[in-house]
Amino acid sequence: MTRREKKNLIRILVALCLFACIFAVDKAISLDGVFGGRFGWLFPFALYIAVYFVIGYDVLWRAIRNIAHGQVFDENFLMCVATLGAFALGIYRGAIGAEIEGFDEACAVLLFYQVGEWFQSYATGKSRKSISGLMDIRPDYANVKRDGAVVRVDPSEVKIGDVIVVNPGEKIPLDGVIESGASSLDTKALTGESLPRDVETGDEVISGTVNLTSQIEVRASKEFYDSTVSKILDLVENASSQKSRAENFITKFAKYYTPAVVGVAVLLALIPGFVTGDWQIWVYRALSFLVVSCPCALVISIPLSFFAGIGAASRYGILVKGSNYLEKLDKANIFVFDKTGTLTKGNFAVVKVTPNDCERDEVLRLAAIAERDSTHPIARSIVDAYGGETPGGYTLTDVAGRGVTAQNGDDVIYCGNEKLMTENGIAFEKESGLGTVVYVARNDKFIGSLLIADEIKPESKQVIGALNAMSCKTVMLTGDNEAIAHSVADEIGLTGYKASLLPQNKVEHVETMLAEKESGDVLCFVGDGINDAPVLMRSDIGIAMGGVGSDAAIEASDIVLMKDDLRGIPIAKRISKKTMAIVMQNIVFSLIIKLAILILSAVGITNMWIAVFGDVGVAVLAILNAMRVNSKYDDRTKCVAVEPSA
Repeated sequence: MTRREKKNLIRILVALCLFACIFAVDKAISLDGVFGGRFGWLFPFALYIAVYFVIGYDVLWRAIRNIAHGQVFDENFLMCVATLGAFALGIYRGAIGAEIEGFDEACAVLLFYQVGEWFQSYATGKSRKSISGLMDIRPDYANVKRDGAVVRVDPSEVKIGDVIVVNPGEKIPLDGVIESGASSLDTKALTGESLPRDVETGDEVISGTVNLTSQIEVRASKEFYDSTVSKILDLVENASSQKSRAENFITKFAKYYTPAVVGVAVLLALIPGFVTGDWQIWVYRALSFLVVSCPCALVISIPLSFFAGIGAASRYGILVKGSNYLEKLDKANIFVFDKTGTLTKGNFAVVKVTPNDCERDEVLRLAAIAERDSTHPIARSIVDAYGGETPGGYTLTDVAGRGVTAQNGDDVIYCGNEKLMTENGIAFEKESGLGTVVYVARNDKFIGSLLIADEIKPESKQVIGALNAMSCKTVMLTGDNEAIAHSVADEIGLTGYKASLLPQNKVEHVETMLAEKESGDVLCFVGDGINDAPVLMRSDIGIAMGGVGSDAAIEASDIVLMKDDLRGIPIAKRISKKTMAIVMQNIVFSLIIKLAILILSAVGITNMWIAVFGDVGVAVLAILNAMRVNSKYDDRTKCVAVEPSA
């Protein structure tokens, strides 16, 4: 709770206690009779008006200020007209010697209106707190090396190529590459991951992460406005600018609804008043009508529901660019995935070792000797899989299109494909697995084979299963051949796939799917945000994997999964589903209750106390209902839990 919220809560509690005491005494002994006489009503008026100004001075000021700026018909105006009208009615009744009525109700209306406003502020603050953690990534300064000295400057003054000194405990202010030093980085504010990331000279680092252990020097590769932290902050700050259809409807509804009900209230006071001559009754009914007609429940709770949904998503490292995308995601039923880097890790790894009359490690060791100096991704995967020291002294010869030979005297190692084995007359056992196969032989004897493939992410199968359980269609687009695509699709349970696609073919295929989908269907494309930018932009909803550090992810997508974790997709869909359910509940509940009380107020069956419930009570209930969006969402994909960011 903020200091402002605490201050307002104290003011509300003080006003509530004063009002309760005055109201109780008034009902017990009738305060207008304490001093007696013609002006006895001034005593309760003075007490109630004092409480009124304690609780409502800011509402009066906002109404006056808005009227001065041409914004007449808002909830502040309605509250002021209704409550001051009730006081005027009470004064009139006191002046003619009738029973005092209106002072207590005027106070109650404004008091409970402020209660509703406080709940709105608290609920908004609670949702904003989920997002505000991201704002902590903003760097305050940068230590730049200039003319042999370290100068502290604003991050916006740093140029590409400048060397920044980052001490332990400081935020990295701009994206760059480590020039010297090694350290551990806290990436929690960006990704929600609790484990530090170890970095060393030559590694790329991104702004917003915190240096933990040792001093490092970073050469800036981007200016501040173009850095990761700047783009994420811009995304967060503008998330509320993209409004959903429901929010736009409520905004337009309130624009025409408020002046309409003011006009109806005036007619309700004038026409029956002229006909019956009983002005007091009809003015009172018109004031009650004004109180209950205030659209607070809708105007406050609907945007708050979406804001709470965006806040809930951000706790799980899911950045939603606007409530319109949250609304669309609820209807999303076609999920199209890029394969490499999205469903798979996007890196080669040894997935199978088949030894021939030797130990598994011996196959890896001999292959690592042959591949030790190569920079090819397949060669690096073999060396990484072995992980041990390899002896030197071997002469390595690259055989174009075949593989590598390593020779040390009479000792010859062959490491390559089928052609290398065949050309050297080596009998080998063919590997039938899908992927890149590397055969290993030594001195004309077959040693074994390695199967190297792009690893499927451990959560892919569970996430696809969760989406299939939601009756969603799941499709994979890949440039890999038919056999590999079929194997991956079958293993993780996709409902369809398309193989051997060039980057431009992906856009064409998505265009075809968009043209063929049913009305009401929503297509989401999930990609790595780098080479998939055109498809991310063309789809109904673009969801970027690995968004941190990728300009394309932040700019082209509508939703960014900052943890590079597919499990964010079913979580985001559950959040959107709950958000839209609560939005519809609040709309239906508010309209039904308000319409009922409006009719009852117009015919005189209910009084202003019921009108107070119809306005403030419904608003508070709708706000409390909206707060349910920002709750904890269990990961039902039955894999390692996705914990919300602290």
